[in-house]
Amino acid sequence: MSDVGKMLMLLGVVVVVIGAAVWGAGRLGFRGLPGDVRYEVENVRFYFPVVTCLVLSLVLTLGMWLWRYLSGR
Repeated sequence: MSDVGKMLMLLGVVVVVIGAAVWGAGRLGFRGLPGDVRYEVENVRFYFPVVTCLVLSLVLTLGMWLWRYLSGR
């Protein structure tokens, strides 16, 4: 059970760091990348971050690949 506790603690720290980064980026004025879909009319706002999702997927994939490479699996 102690391994599960350690993993949950690590996951919590990662979530806090990601949350702080997203919050900080919003405070600095980051509104998305060029290519994100934004549609606004009087009473409707639609936003789908297509390019942001692609970049995030690439970064997470490279990070997971690096983690597996460094752990020797």
